[in-house]
Amino acid sequence: MEYVYAALTLNEADAEITEDNITAVLEAAGVDVEESRVKALVAALEDVDIEEAVETAAAAPAAGGAAGGASADAGSADDGGDDAEEEADADDGDDADVPDDAGDDDEEADGEGLGNLFG
Repeated sequence: MEYVYAALTLNEADAEITEDNITAVLEAAGVDVEESRVKALVAALEDVDIEEAVETAAAAPAAGGAAGGASADAGSADDGGDDAEEEADADDGDDADVPDDAGDDDEEADGEGLGNLFG
């Protein structure tokens, strides 16, 4: 992630995103720089409008809010102690009404934004 942050820092400073500039930012931050990763990042960003990508990424949490809420609910269920376990034990195991691809929509939404650019 520090490589992406370096590119975003350069973009915010209106500096050109080059291998030398990214390397300089990373070295200033104390990162052990891998040239191959720097080259891959610069090549990946060559035709990318970073401002547009940032705006798209900023909008993604609103679209993926249900996934974030589910994570928060799971965390609070863990804090609940045995109640969550009792509910799980009370389940009759009949999951016929739940489709196998129930979580696939959230996975597709998670692929949007800057993370999708760098595979």
